[in-house]
Amino acid sequence: MVTGGMLPKTQALRRALEGGVKCAHIIDGRVEHALLREILTDAPVGTTITA
Repeated sequence: MVTGGMLPKTQALRRALEGGVKCAHIIDGRVEHALLREILTDAPVGTTITA
């Protein structure tokens, strides 16, 4: 069950996937350079959801 702070994130992911997005990421903004690490390395720091 998704609760708390993850609820709006998963709702946004659902809307994005329903809108045709093929892949989306949930990352922790508190992690330094999280976005770059998620996209550019083989050691992701978040969760990737694909359609």
